[in-house]
Amino acid sequence: MGRLWLSDQEQRNATVPHIDPENRLICEQGKRLVLTCPHCQALAHVSPVAVPRFEELQSYRPAQIGVVFRCDACLAPIFLRFSARAYGPTRVELAPQFAEVERPRERFDCTYLPEDVELLFKEALTCFSGGAYNAFASMCRRTAQALFSDLGEAGKLRLFDALNEVRDIAALAPDTFAKIRSVLFGIASDPRPGIPLLESHEAGVLLEVMKDLLYQTYVRRGRLQQAMRVRRFFYEEARNPPRVSSLPNAG
Repeated sequence: MGRLWLSDQEQRNATVPHIDPENRLICEQGKRLVLTCPHCQALAHVSPVAVPRFEELQSYRPAQIGVVFRCDACLAPIFLRFSARAYGPTRVELAPQFAEVERPRERFDCTYLPEDVELLFKEALTCFSGGAYNAFASMCRRTAQALFSDLGEAGKLRLFDALNEVRDIAALAPDTFAKIRSVLFGIASDPRPGIPLLESHEAGVLLEVMKDLLYQTYVRRGRLQQAMRVRRFFYEEARNPPRVSSLPNAG
């Protein structure tokens, strides 16, 4: 592995990400890679620490090239995969997009969720974190069915109204909103429920919608009720301070 530093002149001449004959990964001028670390969950810069040898790349010319980076926040290694865009005599050009081999786990405060809703949504988050977006959609459907069972028909109608409110607030595209509505409110009795296939962006939108619906339905209420109980406790303590009894005289 070669040096991973650049002179000022080389930085000014850099235009596209590429690997040079000295085994250095050179990124676009003025840009540093920033991503959410899958280990510490921080949004941080990452620095390349292990770059494939230029001679080996020229010899084998793989379509995909892996580079190991170091998280500047926690120093953990992060492996990214780039597509090779062009092989030249003095550089191997990489596509600006990359694939994260290790994705950060999606998290959500499930403290106030019913047990069955919590179990299903945690599995949905696992599917999303693994990039299994259509499995994620299926688990969101099951989570929604558990919600409807817990809240009843009136609660289901309130969730439908809340979904329409999310559409207006987030200005969701009509086709994206139609897919999300179909995922969550499909007819459970249909032998072929027809959950639509989702692309990564649509799955991300569905994730944020699910988080918002669960927060509004359970988390917000639970936190507010807990805060009110704490306030009531301190109020009662102030109204009824503990009595202090006198100790008998020693003599």
